[in-house]
This record gives sequence, structure tokens and C-alpha cells, in this order.
Amino acid sequence: MLHIKKLDEGVELFKALGSELRINILKLLLEHKEMNMNELATRLGITNGALTSHIKKMEEVGLITVLSERGGHGNQKLCRVGLDKILVDIQQDGDGGEENICETEIPIGHYSDYQIYPTCGLATTSELVGQVDDPRYFAYPERIKAGVLWFTKGYIAYIIPNVLPTGTRVEQITLSVEISSEAPGVNSDWPSDISFWLNDVKIGTWTSPGDFGDMRGIFTPEWWFPNWNQYGLLKMIVIDRKGTFVDGLKISDVTIDQFDLDYKSTMRFKFEVAEDAKHMGGLTIFGSGFGNYNQGIKVRLGYRPINP
Repeated sequence: MLHIKKLDEGVELFKALGSELRINILKLLLEHKEMNMNELATRLGITNGALTSHIKKMEEVGLITVLSERGGHGNQKLCRVGLDKILVDIQQDGDGGEENICETEIPIGHYSDYQIYPTCGLATTSELVGQVDDPRYFAYPERIKAGVLWFTKGYIAYIIPNVLPTGTRVEQITLSVEISSEAPGVNSDWPSDISFWLNDVKIGTWTSPGDFGDMRGIFTPEWWFPNWNQYGLLKMIVIDRKGTFVDGLKISDVTIDQFDLDYKSTMRFKFEVAEDAKHMGGLTIFGSGFGNYNQGIKVRLGYRPINP
């Protein structure tokens, strides 16, 4: 998902979308999941040379991802849609003042607490950590290097680093994370109710549609098992003074003001699949070296000076 916070930031993306041919490229890729350059050019009725300039522009703004074709010939390239959602903030907050930002990224293996149940496991970019379906390995030192982890029910929690300047308070927390359900093998129709908690307060629930394995994740290592989940969906979780949101859609009325967080506060964020969830379909978290986004849990703290 791409979040455009100011209209000026989206100018190049808007230009890239301002072409009927490029929209047709996106439609073909959405229909077929991925296509090589020859296939696209043939379906569109244009030459490879004419297609190349359009593909380059769309890749530059993140609309598509281009990678080498596995088992292909010569320099043939595969194209995929690179975004599942585009969120544009048109109206800016009108409360006055310039909000300051502090950003960090938490590796998914740097959790502070967990209570999980099989099926479960975790892996680095080179190997499994211990044995699958044995929760004890979630305490194994190698878990720090994890690029993917999964469990059927329970929770996993992370401490959000608080390095805000002295005398400031938190106005907004934004987390970006690639997640999916956890099915036996893979199943794109496997809903799971994943709840989010901040400092032991449930801030909302999002339902993951499935556990995806229809194609290999862009960054998923070659050794990873082909019948296991390959990638997730990049979700943006925001809690601010208006409520809690996932990808811009409100999931609860819990606001940041209820926590009274400042530069001295501990911030503990938890992902949970509850035992009493309507859809107990598990949770997979993808980190660096796995999935489609090659990132850990990105955190963005908006803060302002504490009023005298």
C-alpha cells in the first residue's frame, strides 16, 4: 500500500496513471497476476520498444514490479502489480502547527513477549529456526534474525522505541506491516480476525482474507517451500486523535489521547488472534527478506511539544 500524505507527493504517480494504455497494463496484470514483456506487448498490440517506456515509468512510481523471469530465456522480464492500495490524504489536519515525525523500523524477530500455539514457526532468510510447530523455538536466540513468523492463535508483542525529544507528547502512531492469515499450506480464502492492542487496550480488529501462495513473494528466498505462504498484504495501522484506522478505514473509536503518551512512556504494541475470534485463521508476519515488501514493522510517531 502507498500512502500519499500530501498531494504534491503524488504528482508523478498521478501522471503515471494518466494514460489509458497504462491502465490497461494494470488491468492485464491484475487479471493474470504476472506477465512477461512479450505477452504484454502482444495483448496490447504494441512493440516491445513502445512498451518499455511505459513499464519504466510505472516501475519508477511503484505501480508495478519488474523481475527476471525464472527459467526464462535471454533478458525476458516478468511484471507484477506492485501495490494493492493507494491512500491519498486530500484534506490536511487543520489544528495548526507543524507536526514532528520520528521514524524507526522493528525487525519482526525483535518481539518482547509472546504466547502462541501451533501451527507455528519462524525462519531466517537462510533456514528454519529450530523445528516447526514447537513454540519453544520462539525463545531461541536465532529468532532475532527472523524474516517470517506464523502461529494459529495467541499473540506476539513489540516495544515501540521511544526516542522522542524531551518535553513532547505523542499525537499519532502509524505502523506499516506485511501480514496474512495462517492456513495449513496456503489458502487465499482463509479469513482471520487479527486484533491490535496498545498498552493492553484493544484498539481494533482487521480481518485478513487469506494466506497467499499463488505465486512466490518477490523477496521470498528460493529455498522456501513452494506450498507454504509466500507473501502478505501491506497494512497501515494508524491511531490518532480521531480514532484507529487500517488503510484509512476506521476500525474503532479508540484515540491516541486515551493513552496520554509522552517522551517517557512505554509503548507496547500487540498482534493477537484470539481463541474466541469468529475467524480464528492465524497470523503470518513477513519481514525483511520475505514477502513482497522487504521490510520489518515500520513505525512513525507524530509528536508535538507538551503545552505549558
